[in-house]
Amino acid sequence: MVATGQQIGLFLGPLYAFYKAASAIAVARAIEAESGVRCVPIFWLQTEDHDFDEICSCAVAGRDGEPLRLALPGEGDDARASVAYRTLPGQVSELLDTLAEVLEPGPAADETLALLRAHYQPGRPMAVAFASVLAAVFADEGLLVFNPRDARVAALAAPLYRTCVDDCASIEALLQERRQALAAAGFKEQVAVREQGALVFFHRESATGPRFRIQRKVTGAGEVAWALAGSSERVRHEELLRTLAAEPLRFSTSALLRPMVQDTLLPTVAYVGGPGEINYFAQLSPLYAHFGLTPPLLVPRARFRCVDARTRRRLGQLGLKAADLSTPTDQLRARLVVQPPPGLASPADLRALLASQIAPAVETISAAVEAADTHLQRPARRVRASVPRGLQRLIDRYARTLVERDETTLRRIRRLELALNPEGVPQERYYSWPSLAGRLGVEGLKRLVLENLQTISPFVTDVRDLEP
Repeated sequence: MVATGQQIGLFLGPLYAFYKAASAIAVARAIEAESGVRCVPIFWLQTEDHDFDEICSCAVAGRDGEPLRLALPGEGDDARASVAYRTLPGQVSELLDTLAEVLEPGPAADETLALLRAHYQPGRPMAVAFASVLAAVFADEGLLVFNPRDARVAALAAPLYRTCVDDCASIEALLQERRQALAAAGFKEQVAVREQGALVFFHRESATGPRFRIQRKVTGAGEVAWALAGSSERVRHEELLRTLAAEPLRFSTSALLRPMVQDTLLPTVAYVGGPGEINYFAQLSPLYAHFGLTPPLLVPRARFRCVDARTRRRLGQLGLKAADLSTPTDQLRARLVVQPPPGLASPADLRALLASQIAPAVETISAAVEAADTHLQRPARRVRASVPRGLQRLIDRYARTLVERDETTLRRIRRLELALNPEGVPQERYYSWPSLAGRLGVEGLKRLVLENLQTISPFVTDVRDLEP
């Protein structure tokens, strides 16, 4: 099987959730074709998590290109409850009405809205709505959706939870040793190691109750208790073990433990994840050894950037490529070719002058000074480095000033940034999938993504452009 994990989200969440599901399908097909062994793509829902702020909203592009954020009401009293127990409020219907107003009218928008309205209904669990849409979109491709927030799953995972409690100190030592090794190699840990942490969360009162990370504490009398991080409460060690044996669903995984549970329950051959998720595995090798598990093959999910005809035209007008929009705005503006007012030199002419005459002259002068007196070598080297660099910065400022005076160019840059890199965030992490499905249709978007994956192979790490 191929497993992939993803937090649920409003209206299926950001585009990368769609790309991740498609990647799992493509990877499963590739592995099955090469090995001859049946391989099933499974989408593992992160319904244990409780970060509602991360999933309660989504952004879509309006008809004018400006982004619009659609958001459910705030957390309320169940801020620490797993998202598995969140139900959709009545406002979800209003958000769908707003989405209908934002999308361009037509068959593509109708298809997208019909699918969302069928599943995102008031009173329905948010996780069920997410899973239902995902399953409906990829039904023909055989994608399975797995919800770990289930009593039967918890019972199977209970031995791992018990190991985390019993081996708390040794697991922490392994992770600290790994942290030091990563630091020595120039890398940072993705997940901070908690002192005396057990890698599991405890749900107070009931399985649907608030969720707390637990940390081992020893009293002055030598008794062991577990502190609920973020509160003043503690649970006695014996009580924690009794609860684990009787109600394992009152426990859930941390980010570092989740892959262990996944690979214990399922015969995972590959894990498809984004850059952050894959970085977790840099910390996990000692845990896999401790639990006696074999790590899966790690496959980066596809990273796409949709470049439609309008965006391609604007890029052509400015002489840019889609990847250029990830460049910081001030640097991008310095690179653009804008005709200066009559009587003023163009930035290109000034750069050519710097390269052909000024820089060589500075080099000649510096070399002559260095040859004349060794005491002048240091100031000569400073001048050799600083004069061309200072002039280059000055020309870049001049180029940016010309762009900022050109309102047409500024509007085009703004539209391109909104389409490809809004607020400095990659398109796939900013916009929800209805932004594209509303223009291409659900089946059209799926076909476009899967065809590109088939063309380039699912085993790619760089960002690829989709051109509908």
